[in-house]
Amino acid sequence: MRKLLALLLLAASPSCVADPATTDNTAAQQASYTPEAPLPKNWPAPGPYQQVSEKSYPNYRAAVTNGSSGLAFWTLFNHIKKKDIPMTAPVEMKMSEAGENMKKLNMAFLYQNPQVGKTGPAGKKIEVKDLKPTKALSYAWMGDDSQAQIKIAKTALTAALKKKGITATSFRLLGYNGPGTPRKKRSYELQALLPSK
Repeated sequence: MRKLLALLLLAASPSCVADPATTDNTAAQQASYTPEAPLPKNWPAPGPYQQVSEKSYPNYRAAVTNGSSGLAFWTLFNHIKKKDIPMTAPVEMKMSEAGENMKKLNMAFLYQNPQVGKTGPAGKKIEVKDLKPTKALSYAWMGDDSQAQIKIAKTALTAALKKKGITATSFRLLGYNGPGTPRKKRSYELQALLPSK
């Protein structure tokens, strides 16, 4: 239960100053994912670190609520607790561009597979959705989710999109660890979702 609560607090924890070591090639070689909760069925693990890679994701079910504050976190936490839905990693946050920075728009807790629970409204603030398979360009790092680190990831993704001549449909941030994991060992991925062909 302690690990579950730590993972859930992930989205409620504040951003902090980026750790310069996370942009070091040596750090990328030493990075490895420390799981705290199971991944959804057929969901790829985070990585490779400090580089852009193309990844494929299966259809999945998620409980989604607007906002990215502690209130959004506790709304989702109470939902999965009440419905006895097992926790998975990552926590997903839809991102939008806000000037030079990126802003978290909503938060989602992913279900183990699309057979868990049911879709539709779950109270006034949550909707459980089935989401289609997708491909993404992904940039993973180990450290924190500060704006400085997100900017590094966004710059790398923008360059890769330009090289491929593709426009992303949207961006999302995936957080795999909570405050129980030391900051320098937390895994994140910023992803550019690609248009379906």
